Amino acid sequence: MTLLDQLPTGDDLGPDSLYAAFESWVSGRGITLYPAQEEALIEVVSGANVVLATPTGSGKSLVAAGALFTALGREEVAFYTAPIKALVSEKFFDLCEMFGRENVGMMTGDASVNADAPIICCTAEVLANIALRDGADADIGVVVMDEFHFYAEPERGWAWQIPLLELPQAQFLLMSATLGDVEFFRTDLTRRTGRPTAVVSSAERPVPLIYDYRVTPLHETIEELLAERKAPIYLVHFTQAAAIERAQSLMSVNVCSKEEKARIAELIGGFRFTTKFGRNLSRFVRHGIGVHHAGMLPKYRRLVERLAQAGLLKVICGTDTLGVGVNVPIRTVVFTALSKYDGTRVRRLRAREFHQIAGRAGRAGYDTVGFVVAQAPEHVVENEKALAKAGDDPKKRRKVQRKKAPEGFVGWDAETFAKLQTAAPEVLRSRFQVSHAMLLSVIARPGNAYQAMKRLLTDNHEDPAARRRHISRAIAIYRSLLAGGVVESLPEPDAQGRWARITVDLQEDFALNQPLSTFALAAFEILDPSSASYALDVLSVIEATLDDPRQILAAQENKARGEAVQAMKAEGIEYEERMELLQDVTYAKPLEEELEAAYEVYRAGHPWVGDHPLSPKSVVRDMYERAMTFTEYIGYYELARAEGLVLRYLSGAYKALQQTVPESIKNDDLIDLIEWLGELVRQVDSSLLDEWEQLANPAASPDEIVEERVTRVTANARAFRVLVRNALFRRVELAALERYSDLGALDPEFGADAWADAMDAYYSEHDELLTGPDARGPKLLQIEEVPADGLWRVRQVFDDPAGDHDWGISAEIDLAGSDEAGEAVLRVLAVDRL
Repeated sequence: MTLLDQLPTGDDLGPDSLYAAFESWVSGRGITLYPAQEEALIEVVSGANVVLATPTGSGKSLVAAGALFTALGREEVAFYTAPIKALVSEKFFDLCEMFGRENVGMMTGDASVNADAPIICCTAEVLANIALRDGADADIGVVVMDEFHFYAEPERGWAWQIPLLELPQAQFLLMSATLGDVEFFRTDLTRRTGRPTAVVSSAERPVPLIYDYRVTPLHETIEELLAERKAPIYLVHFTQAAAIERAQSLMSVNVCSKEEKARIAELIGGFRFTTKFGRNLSRFVRHGIGVHHAGMLPKYRRLVERLAQAGLLKVICGTDTLGVGVNVPIRTVVFTALSKYDGTRVRRLRAREFHQIAGRAGRAGYDTVGFVVAQAPEHVVENEKALAKAGDDPKKRRKVQRKKAPEGFVGWDAETFAKLQTAAPEVLRSRFQVSHAMLLSVIARPGNAYQAMKRLLTDNHEDPAARRRHISRAIAIYRSLLAGGVVESLPEPDAQGRWARITVDLQEDFALNQPLSTFALAAFEILDPSSASYALDVLSVIEATLDDPRQILAAQENKARGEAVQAMKAEGIEYEERMELLQDVTYAKPLEEELEAAYEVYRAGHPWVGDHPLSPKSVVRDMYERAMTFTEYIGYYELARAEGLVLRYLSGAYKALQQTVPESIKNDDLIDLIEWLGELVRQVDSSLLDEWEQLANPAASPDEIVEERVTRVTANARAFRVLVRNALFRRVELAALERYSDLGALDPEFGADAWADAMDAYYSEHDELLTGPDARGPKLLQIEEVPADGLWRVRQVFDDPAGDHDWGISAEIDLAGSDEAGEAVLRVLAVDRL
């Protein structure tokens, strides 16, 4: 029975009956509502806006469910927003189970499922753009905005403000554990919507917290907490490297019993730890220690979360990303520091940051109390240890050489910790922004756009000076739209009351999808389909429209500069000149000039794309041209701590290729490339594509078992042929560079010496080994399938300058081994003349 089955029927749909029906469903699940939940739900069913500011673990999600239930009872459309796409999809599946799949949809900008459903899960940006497009005419009755403190995010906060300004017909439920003073929102919402606005706040946690400041070494702190049965313990770090290093250092601590370790091994089962970090993680979790940060592969994070939920991980070393809706049970939070580097400077934690993380301690329904521990700075701990060794002897204590804080260190102490405990979260600051998309959305809707924009620009949450700046920017944008012929003013209003109209056709669901996808469609026309690099050029167009994966690009630039320095040293270039020349060395940007020129032409007719700069880059193309596996690529650029970021980028590129590239322009090479990329992502971690495919066809709930779903890499014959071709071409490239030690590492049975001898014989006949497009093409790869033996026999022909094609690599492909490894497993038999 879904929650929807509890809806009263007939005329009995008043506030009392809705509340009684929902409360009956809650009690039927063995849950007793907290007073704050009762108060908030009574306000919701009565039609009031609610600002719900209660601690983590106080059941805000249940109040949200009550608001959605109320909307369905009134036959209104409800929107539920979350700050990140992963949380949106997680909530989508939760609500499908609660209300039935036919009643829940999802919109994230790159995925849309059941968009006409009465309940829509979406990112805040999607709702904001709908609010701009439709305003008070939007078919939206209830809006639930989770993690509302994102209102103050510098780049994204505008999306949490726009619905409040543009949806006066809606009833709002704003929720967060760290809102601070919300009086402004109470009065503002009441004024705009004409509804009363209730603030339901409570400092009382269902699971109270006990705070403790420690000056003992961290290992001793952890051992004491374990002995006091205060696990699971989350060790909070502010860099990924520190979290991993801590996990390694704790391997000497006896965290779990033998029985618990056996249970961990049983639950892990056949889970594949396929990367270097994964192999380290395998050691950690089998010892009872987890690692959790945003740079991990999703399958690794989910494994850690599920082992923790099973009560088997006693210590989890992670970053402060824990504060954003991560479902990990925690009894004790340990802050390894109370200061962090925020990308600009090192500073102490703000009250909101502290409460977001500390609030994760203590699990309702499991714990009667939660614990929050802060470690003193390391130099203070060492000084205390030295003083303790000196004992009570004043002379010995005076002789102790106290260690000083590192240069630039931003310190903290017990007083800092005490102040953070009682400090209210900072007041949320407005982050309103004006963009081309905003103006176009408002102009496109019925009514007087000038009046609508005037109201939006003069009656927002900004101060007067900021409003004047926004008005100036809006005027400049409007003039550019007029000058570009995208908008024209009308001498009199049209039938829908518009005094201005858009002269071009905007894409369907303008501003709700990838903003540069229409540019990509136009840019494909400048490519030459007969070019040998056509498939890779199409890929480069797509990559130029994707968000920059900064860590990957930084690693590429560092690699390029390192290689440039070596080359310049070899040429004898002096240091000063080298440093000057290095300023021009950056990561690869294929088709940069052509795409920038096309972008400028396109922007003249579509000015709104100026809000989304083009960014040529090569990540997927780089991996493909280097013929590298995922693991090789991670190792080559030293991205072990960012492999989750790499996979998300590859997955995003695959989805964009699938969604944006028309079938009519796909040739065999491009189809091969797309199939290769999809299979590569699926073999590394199928969860991202599984989730995407499940959203498109939600036939079953997400898999809740620890073991990942593994597909046979050989099942996709087309993609597997590309994997085989790439594996062989990787050897061709290394042979062309005479990197025989690397070849020996790839083929230990064949050996580096055998490779060197074979290539010496080749070079005695040919001047060089070519590695251009023809060298990696399918024409130079011969495959004989031998199903009875479970293998393929392959011959990779070398592309020599004379075109004789008389040398090559003979190898066998182990099909079963490939399925187990998730990549092509081959054994080189010979490198010789045909």
